[in-house]
Amino acid sequence: MMIKRQPFNKRTAAALTKGLAAALALGGCAHNTGSGTSAADVSATMEAVPSPVDALAVDPKVKAAFATIEGMNETNIDRLITLTEIPAPPFMEEARAAALVEMLKAAGLDDVSTDESGNVIARRPGKTGERTIAVVAHIDTVFPEGTDVTVRREGNTYFAPGIGDNTRGLVVLLSLVDALQAHKFETAADILFVGSVGEEGLGDLRGVRHLFRDGGPKIDSFIAIDGGSDDRVVTEAVGSNRYRVTFSGPGGHSYGAFGRAHPHQALSETIVGFTKAARRITDDGPKATFSVGRIGGGTSVNSIPFTSWMEIDMRSAEPEKLAKLDAAFQKAVQNALEKENKNRLEGDGLTVEVKSVGQRPPGRSDPDAGLLANVRGALQHLGIEPRFVASSTDANIPISLGIPAVTISRGGVSKNAHAPNESWENVDAHLAIQAVLLALLTEAEME
Repeated sequence: MMIKRQPFNKRTAAALTKGLAAALALGGCAHNTGSGTSAADVSATMEAVPSPVDALAVDPKVKAAFATIEGMNETNIDRLITLTEIPAPPFMEEARAAALVEMLKAAGLDDVSTDESGNVIARRPGKTGERTIAVVAHIDTVFPEGTDVTVRREGNTYFAPGIGDNTRGLVVLLSLVDALQAHKFETAADILFVGSVGEEGLGDLRGVRHLFRDGGPKIDSFIAIDGGSDDRVVTEAVGSNRYRVTFSGPGGHSYGAFGRAHPHQALSETIVGFTKAARRITDDGPKATFSVGRIGGGTSVNSIPFTSWMEIDMRSAEPEKLAKLDAAFQKAVQNALEKENKNRLEGDGLTVEVKSVGQRPPGRSDPDAGLLANVRGALQHLGIEPRFVASSTDANIPISLGIPAVTISRGGVSKNAHAPNESWENVDAHLAIQAVLLALLTEAEME
């Protein structure tokens, strides 16, 4: 992937001058046919000139911050356990958000607040404030109210629902603040640290949607912290369409009212019909998926239900493919309704409601954006070769708006996300924090 270099600043200009001087000193090398320097030599030297990230990484203050991050292990484990054991079910993130507010203030940030949607927002002012870089980790988990979130430890591995996804992301956020404050870093741009709400499930990215509302804070670049593998960088937003479908009818006794239109049968017909049509769409070309995640309805085993409902999720990073899935789904619903009503023997026909419960926009980050170069450079400096992948994260919203955005790792080893036996293993956990810090300082222009 071709990535454009960052616009020059004082640091990169100095690195370039040094690199060109080295090239000019090679006048007698085998590639030269005369006393000067060939265009090929200059071009090769340009490629060898340290990137903004490389130049920044050798700064003594950055090296000291890296050492500080490596020494945060015990503090970060304490934070991870504390935050994990504060439940944050969908739409009920308030208690964990309140704890995050206090932790951000304790880390030394003064401008900390909670917005109307429930996002925790902490601003670290820059020298100019002409640009704002957002660093975001979501507060919520997928687990319902009442889930036991007590952390259990086995050696270097910690088990609890939500401990990786995304409580560990919040720990990374706090660690970045600690490092910036401890070493008194100054940046040209403002940095906005955000604990977002509503990233999971039917939350439909409501926290980040609120950030990017008309009249919301100006955000020029967006870094989300989510996902487990250190080399994983999300630059492509997987879009999703989600619906709740409800068939309704008169209901009745399973024997005495036999022959009336049956909501469960219409629902089943929808699932079968859509699956057949969707397979033809998903089997070839760019990846697309579909899943009926929940179904329900009915009152007893000996009753014809008066309602039957399901929730369905369709995904693809390709807008056209997602649109085809959606059209096939809508057609399957109407076909099932018509078929069940036509086949009924008595009573009123069924009605159906198709309600949108979530739409995440697809899109791709600009491969020439400086942010991508900074993230790539930060990872490579730490010996990690990035993999650019597609996923559905908080970054979907800014990506869809054309704002440079990526999602990068929270560090350590995460397993069984969204499952009751979710775990997080403390292996090289400092690397992710260092990578984000390095990319952030480059993007925000360390002074």
